[in-house]
Amino acid sequence: MTATSKIAVIDYGLGNLRSVVRGLEAAGCGPVVTADPELIASADGIVLPGVGAFAEGMEKLAPVRRVVEEAVREKPLLGICLGMQMLLERSEEHGMHEGLGMIPGTVRRFPRMTGMKVPQMGWNTITPADHPLFTDVADGTFVYFVHSYYADTTPDATIARTEYIVPYASAVACGNAMAVQFHPEKSGPAGLRILRNFVAMTE
Repeated sequence: MTATSKIAVIDYGLGNLRSVVRGLEAAGCGPVVTADPELIASADGIVLPGVGAFAEGMEKLAPVRRVVEEAVREKPLLGICLGMQMLLERSEEHGMHEGLGMIPGTVRRFPRMTGMKVPQMGWNTITPADHPLFTDVADGTFVYFVHSYYADTTPDATIARTEYIVPYASAVACGNAMAVQFHPEKSGPAGLRILRNFVAMTE
């Protein structure tokens, strides 16, 4: 695969952008780390990474929120970890907060269960649906998670499932907006396959 797609990795002050950029480079695209609305609007695809608290993420994303919402009407967007959660309508993390509303549902904290730690940290399996993001990704594939909150969304918006304390959507999609709760850039060959599938959607 040649580096033909320009992917805008949104830099809004949260997340390990270096590992995401390395993953996208390995997937065959030219990632540009930016908060410039013009670069975001002109990109072939958008990646919204993030690690941290939901409310802080939404606050820091505010300067480029409108351009992201407009761009996703025409081009693919991939949310990762907190970037996935912010695509939902709302989150109950530290009170109820409004999200971008691209995906239906609410971000909820894992309930307490004896012997189960929160956050979920480490490898777990996914059961992917028939979606281009998961082309050649098998049922039961292991990917890497670090999170205390999960997406409570609709079956129609769910494109992969995982179970940790409760069954939940570990990947979601609605139109051009898609997202994964796990970290594909830390998930070895399977994660690289997922990133390559996303890049293919931008070409």
